[in-house]
Amino acid sequence: MKILKFIDDNLEKIILVILLGATSVVIGLQVFMRYVLQSSLSWSEEIARYMFVWLTYIGISYGVKADRHIKVDAAMYMFPKNIRKYVALIGDILFLAFAIIIVVTSYGVSGKIIMSGQTSPAVGLPMGLVYLAPFVGFAMVSLRLVQNIIKHITLLKGEDIQCHH
Repeated sequence: MKILKFIDDNLEKIILVILLGATSVVIGLQVFMRYVLQSSLSWSEEIARYMFVWLTYIGISYGVKADRHIKVDAAMYMFPKNIRKYVALIGDILFLAFAIIIVVTSYGVSGKIIMSGQTSPAVGLPMGLVYLAPFVGFAMVSLRLVQNIIKHITLLKGEDIQCHH
């Protein structure tokens, strides 16, 4: 149970730290090779670009987990205080619908690319792996949004119970 809690609390952070660290090492190595050894690596920019793509999609999930995703706070303040929590819940439900559309669409796209056997030019990496980033990222976003929605509903039910007493 402690392991699941640890994963739930830290999964995105761990992946992001690894990807950011690896991206920094690859780019740093390329800079060293180019400016110190006067020789450039053929694969570094491609790998760094693909890691950045994955970083972006996993970062969206982390933003949802940390409740730092894009939302219009100014619009939220237009609503009375007692209605804002319902607006937040509706916003998460709409975002979940969008995330599910992305998951379904990206699954189809990445599946077609995997079946085509397309590989990246410099490294020969299966491009289907690169195109899985939106699928994995938004699947994680969906999971985090479901967690948020459950939290919202639990809090709203708790308030309803307290109001009736």
